[in-house]
Amino acid sequence: MELLNKVAIVTGAASGIGRSVALAYAAAGARVVVSDLQEKEALQTVDLITKAGGESFFFKADVSSAAENEALVEAAVQTYGGLHIACNNAGIGGVSAPTGEYPVEMWDKVIGVNLSGVFYGMHYQIPAMLRSGGGTIVNMASILGSVGFANSPAYVAAKHGVVGLTKNIALEYGSKGIRANAVGPAFIKTPLLKDMDAKTIDWLVSKHAMGRLGEPEEVAELVLWLSSSKSSFVTGSYYPIDGGYLAQ
Repeated sequence: MELLNKVAIVTGAASGIGRSVALAYAAAGARVVVSDLQEKEALQTVDLITKAGGESFFFKADVSSAAENEALVEAAVQTYGGLHIACNNAGIGGVSAPTGEYPVEMWDKVIGVNLSGVFYGMHYQIPAMLRSGGGTIVNMASILGSVGFANSPAYVAAKHGVVGLTKNIALEYGSKGIRANAVGPAFIKTPLLKDMDAKTIDWLVSKHAMGRLGEPEEVAELVLWLSSSKSSFVTGSYYPIDGGYLAQ
């Protein structure tokens, strides 16, 4: 119960990595605010937590909106009395197209969710954490936060930005009791892959040295460690969890 009496926010917690992180936090004793735009699935996450004996509630928020991020943090503080942990996980993939043909409106949407959404989240999470005596932030980047991927300029740019922003937070708030780290999953079995055909999935599998895709629960274990006191001297770091993708 390494997160006992802690209050945590998880964005994009309706499914995939976000749901697994929320469940891991709750199992470790945290009270978890589950946030997403997919209300039905997010409520299922809350139900899984409460049936296991944990505390949780759902708050619908679009992370690309600064005001909705502010409201999310306020709801956590008003309900549970503070904020100690945040996993800024919500993200979208965007379309596949080379940079010169990439739709401008899709660029704006991907950057809005995947990068601005992380900034907006931390902008309001940090003051709440300072009032709570400190905290830990884990931002969901990607292996594409350190390498390129053809035809995904917006996603790659956003995830590189998340890594840089995380390092900045560590420098600015390390002496004030707030740690921030980024996690870089490779391709994980989540709904983000649901529209890919079998040939594409097989190609993706071949890019991982372990010969398989990752599981959301595997990523959640790393996030849990980074969110707990077991990683008390870790901040400003970027942790790939990639089955050997970056080794090739």
